Amino acid sequence: MASATTSTLLTLSDFREAQARIRGVAARTPLVRLLVPGLDAETYVKAEGLQPIGSFKLRGAYNKIAQLAQEDRRRGVITYSSGNHAQGVAYAARAVGAKAVIVMPSNAPEVKKRATAALGAEIVEVGPASSDRKLKAEELQAKYGYLMIPPYDDEQIIAGQGTCGLEIVEDLPDVDLILAPVSGGGLLSGIATAVKHLNSAIRVIGVEPELAADAHESFRSGRLTAWPADMTSRTLCDGLRTQSLGRRNFEHIRAYVDDIITVSEAEIREAMRVLLFGARLTPEPSGAASTAGVLFHREELLPFRKVVVVMSGGNVEPEILTSVLAEQQRK
Repeated sequence: MASATTSTLLTLSDFREAQARIRGVAARTPLVRLLVPGLDAETYVKAEGLQPIGSFKLRGAYNKIAQLAQEDRRRGVITYSSGNHAQGVAYAARAVGAKAVIVMPSNAPEVKKRATAALGAEIVEVGPASSDRKLKAEELQAKYGYLMIPPYDDEQIIAGQGTCGLEIVEDLPDVDLILAPVSGGGLLSGIATAVKHLNSAIRVIGVEPELAADAHESFRSGRLTAWPADMTSRTLCDGLRTQSLGRRNFEHIRAYVDDIITVSEAEIREAMRVLLFGARLTPEPSGAASTAGVLFHREELLPFRKVVVVMSGGNVEPEILTSVLAEQQRK
């Protein structure tokens, strides 16, 4: 765990305030026991796919939007997202009566596009690069005066996502290892910071697809690194294709995260099947990454007795789920 100037980082009170703010809107999701033959540690899944929008993103989006002044709400909000943050912003905006405009990539899953539109948001499509959608959102913001709700590089977004970590420690105080997927870094930075404020002995490790491992590279080198879209788009995990960690997220990750490991596409697909049959949960590929970490990289993670893997979302396309299940039948 690297050092950082903690005076610039979020405090425990930031997370406590966010927890109170989102109560009654975001769900307090359960820890579901995962029974896996050969895995001797107690393993639990933080089932964020059970949120009203099917992912953890509601936590940060609502924490940010609920604090907007009435004048800002009247202006409307805008964001850029491959799908889950899009739904979080759309849901939160509808809850406070604000217009929401979402810039989404052309290769975003149809299930996420439809869900975002169903929540009343206006969708604008651009190319597949995360930089494309950010630039378009900034262009529309400048033209129409919308208020930007960043997907991860924002203190209030980080605070909202970190409430997931507070719940884990409150429900399982003797947890000694938490695994969370990482893309832009909102979830990992939030969980790690909140958890370390409660108990610095709990290890928090990020898990990333090896085909989109910019965060892993940044963490190991100590320098913020970006990968091109044609590399990060190779992974099945559409929610983990962000080309770089956010600046604020990287600061928190360097201060509080113990490590970031990578997993293969085959390991992610097997982890999806394990969650389906071992925990009766339906994950999207991004949501299965942390489970892949504990299933296939145990030696890198030792020692631990009680581990929580964060299933970040469950908005899986039917075609992907069908193909993953078909692989099980062929074995």
